[in-house]
Amino acid sequence: MLFIPPVISLYTEKLNSFIMMSSRVTIFTSCNDAYIYLLREGNSQAFPNAVGSKMVNLNTIPPKNGRDYYIALGLEGSANKLGVGIVKHPLLPKHANSDLSYDCEAEMLSNIRDTYVTPPGEGFLPRDTARHHRNWCIRLIKQALAEADIKNPTLDIDVICFTKGPGMGAPLHSVVIAARTCSLLWDVPLVGVNHCIGHIEMGREITKAQNPVVLYVSGGNTQVIAYSEKRYRIFGETLDIAIGNCLDRFARTLKIPNEPSPGYNIEQLAKKAPHKENLVELPYTVKGMDLSMSGILASIDLLAKDLFKGNKKNKILFDKTTGEQKVTVEDLCYSLQENLFAMLVEITERAMAHVNSNQVLIVGGVGCNVRLQEMMAQMCKDRANGQVHATDNRFCIDNGVMIAQAGLLEYRMGGIVKDFSETVVTQKFRTDEVYAAWRD
Repeated sequence: MLFIPPVISLYTEKLNSFIMMSSRVTIFTSCNDAYIYLLREGNSQAFPNAVGSKMVNLNTIPPKNGRDYYIALGLEGSANKLGVGIVKHPLLPKHANSDLSYDCEAEMLSNIRDTYVTPPGEGFLPRDTARHHRNWCIRLIKQALAEADIKNPTLDIDVICFTKGPGMGAPLHSVVIAARTCSLLWDVPLVGVNHCIGHIEMGREITKAQNPVVLYVSGGNTQVIAYSEKRYRIFGETLDIAIGNCLDRFARTLKIPNEPSPGYNIEQLAKKAPHKENLVELPYTVKGMDLSMSGILASIDLLAKDLFKGNKKNKILFDKTTGEQKVTVEDLCYSLQENLFAMLVEITERAMAHVNSNQVLIVGGVGCNVRLQEMMAQMCKDRANGQVHATDNRFCIDNGVMIAQAGLLEYRMGGIVKDFSETVVTQKFRTDEVYAAWRD
C-alpha cells in the first residue's frame, strides 16, 4: 500500500493516476521520499513544475540610470566576522529568459572582512561581537566604496543587501542599523538575505555548479540541501550543535589560538598527527539523514582532559603495561576530523542518491577544510565520476559579497524591502523558508 504524506495532499488525485500508470509500486517511509521519488522519475503530471518549468527573467528590474550593469553592496555580520562586499552584474540578454542564476558573470569589486578574535580558550559573546561590528562597520563600508571606486553611492549603487538571519541577535542588529542608515542617506532600496542562501548562491556563481547537492557546514549550521520547486529543501541536518561549533569548542578545550580561526588551527594540528593509522574511537551518530555531534564533543573533551592531566588509567591514551603515552593532541584532532567528516560524507551521498545527482557543492566556513574536500571528492569519484565544488577562504568564510550576490539576484526579480518593518532581523531563519524567485 502506498502512503500519501499530508504535505502533498493537494496532489492526491494526480498521484493516484500516476500510481495507476506506474509499472511498479514503491513503499515510501517519509514525506521526503515520496516527494523526491516523483521528482526523480520526472513525472510532470504529478508535479506540474517539477520538470520543464518555465524560465525566469533576471532582467525584470532594469539597472539604475540606464546603465548596462547592476551594483550591490552587501553587509554581513551574523557572527564574529564583519564583511562588506560590492558585486557587479552585467545586464545580459541571456538572463531575460533562462535558468542562468549560477552564471551572472559577477565581478567582485571589493570583499573586505574584519574578524572579532578572542583569547585562546574563549568564545565570542554576542554583546562584545556587536560592539566590534559597530566600531568597524562604517570604516569597512568606506574602505569597500573606495576599493570599488564608487564616488556617489546614490547614483552608483542599485541595492543594499544585509543579512536578515540566522545568526547572533546583537551582531545582526548592529549591521542592519548600518544598512538602514545607508539606505536613508543614499536613497537606495534594501534587500534582506538569508545567510545560508548567500553561501549557496556565492558558491554557485564561483564554481558554476548548476544544480548540485549542497553541503552547508559552518559554525552555526550543518545542513544537506537540494533545490526543488523554488526552494532549497533541507534533506538532513544536525540535531544539536553545528560542526563548526563542535570544532570551535574542542579548540577551546585545547586552548589553541582563535586566530585565524579555531577550525583552521585544528586542521593544521591534524595534518601533523603521528599515528594516523590508529584512529581514536569516538561516537559515530548518524540518524537517517540527520546527525548528532554533541556526544562526540563530550567524548573527545574527556579524552583531552585526561591527556592533559596525565591520567594513566585511561587505556585509550596510555599503554596499560608501560604507561607510555599512545595518543597526542594532534591524534585527537585528526580522529575528530575523520569521524565528523565521515558522517557528513555519508548523509551527503544519501542525498545524492535520492535526487540522482553527481555534483556536490560545499559551502560555509568549514568547507575550506582540505581534508573534508578530499573525502568528499573520493566519495564522488566512486559515484560515476561525480564532482565536488568548493571555494577558498575568500568566499567560504562569511563575507559581504555573498550577501550582495544573493541579494542582487532577489533585487533583479523585484524583491525589495517596502517598509523598514520588513528589515527586522531574526536569529531563526531556515533555509527552506526562502522563495528562490530567481531560479527555474
